[in-house]
Amino acid sequence: MTGVHLALGIAVLLGALVQGSIGFGSAVVAAPFVVVWAPEIMPVAILVTSLTVPVVQLVHGPRRVAWRPLGWALVGRALLTPAGVWLVSAYSADLIAVLVGVLLLLTVGVSLTRFRIHATPSNAFASGAVAGVSGTAASIGGPFFALVLQHEEPARVRSTLSWFFVVGTAMALGGLAAAGQVHRTAVDVGLLWVPFSVLGYAGAQPVRRLLPARRLRVAVLAFCALAGVAVIARALVA
Repeated sequence: MTGVHLALGIAVLLGALVQGSIGFGSAVVAAPFVVVWAPEIMPVAILVTSLTVPVVQLVHGPRRVAWRPLGWALVGRALLTPAGVWLVSAYSADLIAVLVGVLLLLTVGVSLTRFRIHATPSNAFASGAVAGVSGTAASIGGPFFALVLQHEEPARVRSTLSWFFVVGTAMALGGLAAAGQVHRTAVDVGLLWVPFSVLGYAGAQPVRRLLPARRLRVAVLAFCALAGVAVIARALVA
């Protein structure tokens, strides 16, 4: 581990602040910095530390879970996680980032039309399937399921996403480990970032009180759009 790894903890802290506020965003904020400054520990380090906020949320936050959409999303994620493992070994991180960014922008674009995305079984399954690929290959899977949940009550969104992250991240790490893609340094750095995640989550508590359902939907859409642009730009300038 180096000073660069420690400094990247600031990006992790900011990501945890966002995720503690709207339910997702830790990897979206931190991953672009990690890819530029320490690509050798991606995606494992981000996946390891990304377990922190959802676990804390489930322990200390309200547990208003949308179980049916969650179940379908996890089925989709389980089925497509092997595809994400294959992408990590077969293609460059830049190509994967561009694909994730384009999918995000397309999904946000659909949400801004009169076509409304609701938490139906088919939508939840599709979002989970996409997350199985993008969450494993690029550590970014939450925005797709968050868009499906955008019309739900804020506490319900955060609790449902927390379960999705805990189970989905375990799937991703298990698949990467089976493929020999998990290395000790990446795991150690991910554990090093855990205190940064806890601090970020703690700082999000005042923000959560300012996000009723309407504002949460706006925040989700805006952040997903920003995430799409950011990951594409990151790949193009890398």
